[in-house]
Amino acid sequence: MPMNPILLRCLHPLVWVLRVRHRRGYGVHSPFAFDFITDVVYQRLPYYKYRDLALLERKQAVACGKDWGYESRKVKRLLFRIVNYCQPRLIVDAGRLSASALYLRAAREGARYVPVSDLSELPAGADLPVDFLYVHDYRRPEFVEAVFRLCAPRTTACSAFVIEGIGYTPAMRRLWRRMQRHECVGVTFDLYDLGILFFDRSKNKQDYVVNFGL
Repeated sequence: MPMNPILLRCLHPLVWVLRVRHRRGYGVHSPFAFDFITDVVYQRLPYYKYRDLALLERKQAVACGKDWGYESRKVKRLLFRIVNYCQPRLIVDAGRLSASALYLRAAREGARYVPVSDLSELPAGADLPVDFLYVHDYRRPEFVEAVFRLCAPRTTACSAFVIEGIGYTPAMRRLWRRMQRHECVGVTFDLYDLGILFFDRSKNKQDYVVNFGL
């Protein structure tokens, strides 16, 4: 049974306590991982687009319904920073269309953006690299796994995947472990709310737990 969103929010203080020793790159020796944690995950500088995106999000919320802005502001802004960091040419947004789409598109305005609500909408072409993938439908782990399975072989060393809700349910936790073990996957970051996978196999494979906070 999917976890109630209110219960999820109530659990965050406990998650923060359990992960407190994984804050701000403490104990991380990899330069790549440390820089990503400190300069992307924990980046707190206000990007100039944040205010414009918040205004646009509120304008569209009335027409789009209550699920439009279901992701937290922290998650949406982190998605913006990851896309800005990766600078992908193709962004695949798989799951329930939400306000996060605004943040994904704004972070890399020149990229091709493809929303995907079912597998038939994935961009065609086995030789077309999936540079950035955001999968957000933890209530359907079978859909999340199918999207990952189809897109993982189409990655490059510059690709990054973001998976929503990897800590929310037992099924998603099991799926996250399978993704980490996939032969194409290199460095991964477990933020509880999100899982982030990189595909540069020139870096030592390592799985990091990060306290994303409240």
